[in-house]
Amino acid sequence: MTEELSREEYKLLVERAPIMIWRSTVTMECDYFNEIWLAFTGRSLEQERGNGWAEGVHPEDFERCLKIYTDHFAGRTIFEMEYRLRRFDGAYRWIFDRGVPYTDSGGTFQGYIGSCIDVTERIEAQEALKKAQEAEIKQLRSFLPICSYCKRIRNDSNYWEQIESYISHHSNTLFSHGICPECSTRVMAEYGAKRRTQAQGDGGIDWDGSEG
Repeated sequence: MTEELSREEYKLLVERAPIMIWRSTVTMECDYFNEIWLAFTGRSLEQERGNGWAEGVHPEDFERCLKIYTDHFAGRTIFEMEYRLRRFDGAYRWIFDRGVPYTDSGGTFQGYIGSCIDVTERIEAQEALKKAQEAEIKQLRSFLPICSYCKRIRNDSNYWEQIESYISHHSNTLFSHGICPECSTRVMAEYGAKRRTQAQGDGGIDWDGSEG
């Protein structure tokens, strides 16, 4: 049979465990923080006791955390939450906090015992992945399927329409049609070649009226 740990051994396990540990009483105020917690915050046990620990919670997370804590405390149920806690150097780190109700040997509710770990790297990695995915989706949405031959665009309804029509439907842009110098030269050359071909077929009269 396994030998029970002594009080000193239990204390050593709690104080030196590689996690942050806290305890609250039936008043909801905290009366204990282990050495790892105090080393993380850089504050004394006296400073953290009661509601002093809440001074280190990020202002944007405080109300949410307080609601989770009080709601579960009232129901005496296990809770989990993530929030930013100020480290000894002033930097805010994301903390995963899990609180469990505990009782004395007689089964009477005594408060909560909680354990916390720093999950900043995981949170930041998730945020970076989310931003990368959003950027990729934004880039994909910016792609316009366009026919390489007729230059029509496939619209949101999967129909192909002229580029002018597509842009007009998706903006306030209006179009006026003209012809650029390069296209004008090419079109005139094609037109002249066509007229000469027709003239030759009509008896050798060139497109400008002279005999070929």
